[in-house]
Amino acid sequence: MNEKDFEYRNKDSGVKYLMRGPSIDWGLILLKPGEHMGGKPHGHNEIDETFYFMEGDGVMIIDGKEYDAPQGSVFLCEPKEMHNIRNSSDKPIKIVFIKGEYKPDDKIE
Repeated sequence: MNEKDFEYRNKDSGVKYLMRGPSIDWGLILLKPGEHMGGKPHGHNEIDETFYFMEGDGVMIIDGKEYDAPQGSVFLCEPKEMHNIRNSSDKPIKIVFIKGEYKPDDKIE
């Protein structure tokens, strides 16, 4: 498979899953300048989620606290930590996400 075989949720930005199960979920997030990963922060009851900022600089938001996320940064969100990402730069950013287990119904808002 190739990442080009999959579409971002908002067509030209947002979340794009590259693999869903059987043991993990993982994919890419592409955010245009000023965009957030989602409208509201979300979390997971049982699984952790790792984010790797592979292209560009953004802001990682965990439990309402903002952290600078320059290219190359890695963040681990533990279960129940509410999280979001914002592109505060003037260029697109690309992030890899990996969910620790495949539990598609584990999302909390």
